[in-house]
Amino acid sequence: MENNKKKGLEIEFHMTGGTGKTSYAKNSSLQKKASDEAKHITLETVQELYKATSPKSLGLADLGCSSGPNTLSTIRDIIEAVEAVHRDTTSSQPSPEFCVFLNDLPRNDFNSIFKALPEFHRELKRDRNGGSPPVFIAAYPGSFYGRLFPDNTLHFVYSSYSLHWLSKVPPAIYDEQGKSMNKGCIYICSSSPEVVSKAYYDQFKEDFSLFLQCRSKELVSGGRMVLILLGREGPGHIDRGNSFFWELLSRTVADLVAPGETEEEKLDSYDVHFYAPTAAEIEGEVIKEGSFELDRLEMLEVDRQTGDNAIGYGKTVAKTVRAIQESMLSQHFGEEILDKLFESYGRLVDEEVAKEDIRPITLVVVLRKL
Repeated sequence: MENNKKKGLEIEFHMTGGTGKTSYAKNSSLQKKASDEAKHITLETVQELYKATSPKSLGLADLGCSSGPNTLSTIRDIIEAVEAVHRDTTSSQPSPEFCVFLNDLPRNDFNSIFKALPEFHRELKRDRNGGSPPVFIAAYPGSFYGRLFPDNTLHFVYSSYSLHWLSKVPPAIYDEQGKSMNKGCIYICSSSPEVVSKAYYDQFKEDFSLFLQCRSKELVSGGRMVLILLGREGPGHIDRGNSFFWELLSRTVADLVAPGETEEEKLDSYDVHFYAPTAAEIEGEVIKEGSFELDRLEMLEVDRQTGDNAIGYGKTVAKTVRAIQESMLSQHFGEEILDKLFESYGRLVDEEVAKEDIRPITLVVVLRKL
């Protein structure tokens, strides 16, 4: 069962592609806001890297790139930051070429990124009066919880809002009959037995350690990583942070059970492959794995007023979660309930925010390969 569940995730899990009303491209403003708030850290890190190494060809990877405008916007910012450093140096060598590797799971809508490349290259030329640097962009489908690139290929790895996704739902949350022990919840919630939170933490440790091991082989000595992911402040999971959004989604699904629009068994058997670590948990795994030095670890709280204010916070959250989870929810519950599910979910988020604020935490991690 475990292998089938992992295989299913790698095949089925993807952000909603295209440019339709439920697509990730149209519903990733919250992710864009978080990456923008961390942008100064990302660009400072890549500039420090370039100053220290001055490679003729700079290998960049965006792991978990998804689709839509966010990825190429970040790549353009990185290119401009490196060029600014190059202009400020007295070096006579030409500007570096950029080898950009875009990674996500195989079902990701890479085609939408490819369709945007001509305009991306035109913008680079227009901003530089026709003299843009050589930029080579390729897609690398596959799980980043495994090797993706040859040894010593990369100088800089960027990953935004991806590493909180685990390689699989933790197998230890299932009993001997293969049934989830996390009944009524799709993630760690107030009624979850202790074995559930332990299983999620153990899976995070296994996955994050493997991620570090793989990247340590692929990065050159002194290479850098900037990792932006959802996290939590304290050791407990039951707070009004990122875990709370999943609890509200569980409640919304449960509300569809009573009128018979879905079955209780389907709710009990749906679990998300997500984990929001603390800063201490990340630091502990970095030290334990031993390939990287932790240069920086910061906690951000993205202002909830910075979503799509025209439609309200609850709807923005609902559209964002739908763009992320639609591929999995439609397969498990059926597409016919999704409109009602996320309409109710958006209202519930607004009701809860009116009672007491929800404080989703984002962690920004900067690592340097030893």
